[in-house]
Amino acid sequence: MEVPITTNPFETCIDFGLEIGESPVWDPVRSILWFVDILRPAIYSLDPISGVIADYRMPCEVGSIGMANAGLIVVALRSGIHLFDPATQRLDFLVHPEPEMTMNRLNDGKVGPDGCFWVGSMHDAVPRALSGALHRITPDGRSRKVLDGLYVSNGLAWSPDGRTMYHADSRGPFIQAFDFDATTGAISNGRMIALLDEMRGLPDGAAVDQEGTYWSAGVSAGRLNRITPDGFMLDPVEVPLDAPTMPCFGGSDLRTLFVTSLSTITSDKTSSGSLISFRVTVPGTPVGQFGSPG
Repeated sequence: MEVPITTNPFETCIDFGLEIGESPVWDPVRSILWFVDILRPAIYSLDPISGVIADYRMPCEVGSIGMANAGLIVVALRSGIHLFDPATQRLDFLVHPEPEMTMNRLNDGKVGPDGCFWVGSMHDAVPRALSGALHRITPDGRSRKVLDGLYVSNGLAWSPDGRTMYHADSRGPFIQAFDFDATTGAISNGRMIALLDEMRGLPDGAAVDQEGTYWSAGVSAGRLNRITPDGFMLDPVEVPLDAPTMPCFGGSDLRTLFVTSLSTITSDKTSSGSLISFRVTVPGTPVGQFGSPG
């Protein structure tokens, strides 16, 4: 089977460390990459051609982001879902999907083919409890709980035809696939496609390429696990990151893979979170825009 990376080397995209780098999102209109540091807390933009980086501080932990209509960004903060305007830096509250769950924070989120923002939560303490859930947020601010009983909701991505949704529980630790109806946002026929562990890489954020392969950040193993729609594990891609958190396809041809990571401390070394990129042979599947069904 063809190796998915070319001879291009891994490139480090930033010259500063991240505490919990997460949620890279390609902006096809501005040709920039957005990503976050959950704990700083901040949203960043990177122009991969010029290397220019902009920094937008947030009022509390920022779990994930997605592109929205009119140049806005949909943002999952601890305080709920907001719309952020980078031009004015205005932050407008939309809805909080679980205001009573004060032990949780919002985590991985992504815009689906239905034009809605799908966002999960996690128990924000160790040991984790099964208080996490997955929610569907509509552009008019309605919230619907889709799954519950999760440790750490993560790994959202959709197949190229938009008919399959993928979701992971990082501490399950498993990856599931669901039949997806982009008209109603309904999911059905949930089935497990991978059960992972610390050695093979607990499943964190994810992306899907145009051949339908699901790329899962193996946060505990320094690799990207690649899984076919029927659950076959392809050879993983080892990356120069101790704890990769999420891949994102970007660039004009969607053949540049960006990967965020988090900082780690072990008995023998400490490493900061980072953002790297490398070229791949199969382009990625475009991600949805909040308010615009695919």
